[in-house]
Amino acid sequence: MLQLTAALLTALWLAIPPQAPLMVRDIDGREWNPLRPAAGEVNLLVFVSATCPISQRYSPEIDRILRDCGAKGVHTWLIYADPQVDPAAVRTNLKEFHPSATVPAVIDTGFKLTAAVDVKVTPEVAIYVHAGRVYRGRIDDANDAIGQSRRAVTHHDLRDALDAVLAGRAVPTPETKAIGCFIERTIK
Repeated sequence: MLQLTAALLTALWLAIPPQAPLMVRDIDGREWNPLRPAAGEVNLLVFVSATCPISQRYSPEIDRILRDCGAKGVHTWLIYADPQVDPAAVRTNLKEFHPSATVPAVIDTGFKLTAAVDVKVTPEVAIYVHAGRVYRGRIDDANDAIGQSRRAVTHHDLRDALDAVLAGRAVPTPETKAIGCFIERTIK
């Protein structure tokens, strides 16, 4: 019990404090505050792009993670970090690349979530608990650099972070560098 309490206190100390409420709407019009989970809840934000080939290649793994997270009670969103995309294009992308996904999809108009989480590329992920952000970065180490893929994944950073959070432990590496398509934060 003492170890669990110490682990939780460490996790809280390492967490990036929550921001002011940031409400967003998904493509079905439902309103969410993904950066402020209730006590005891875990939120996962998966930043993707409908036009990023790296996001598209990660789709099968993202879908497996979404399925596994849902079974563990983690609240998950697909965040489209491209304000030029419209709901119809997102629905097409979901059908083509995330056919089994049943999570809300948000178009990050104005880059509100992208800026608040400080995401730079797609795909990139972030985990939030009531105390704030406990992980931001890559899904795994499948890519060494743009255009350089590993033969086999050796580190499953997102899964390791989720396992730690769900077990009440501190995330061993709270931030990793994601490799993906650069998010150009300009609105045209």
